Amino acid sequence: MDDTELLTFDCPRCEAAVTEAYYGPCESCRGLMRSAYAGRERDDLATEEYVPKMNVTPNAVALKDD
Repeated sequence: MDDTELLTFDCPRCEAAVTEAYYGPCESCRGLMRSAYAGRERDDLATEEYVPKMNVTPNAVALKDD
């Protein structure tokens, strides 16, 4: 942190007084959140296949036969 000025503020999560380069959760809160949410990607999201509206026409270049 050579060019960054350190800020003193209360952690928005645990309300402890901290000195950090950027405003946000303190280092201990960030570590707790990393361990609590590590590997919890949302693979179970179901997305519907895109179906264009009736007023959308295909691109003429895409329909060109070579």
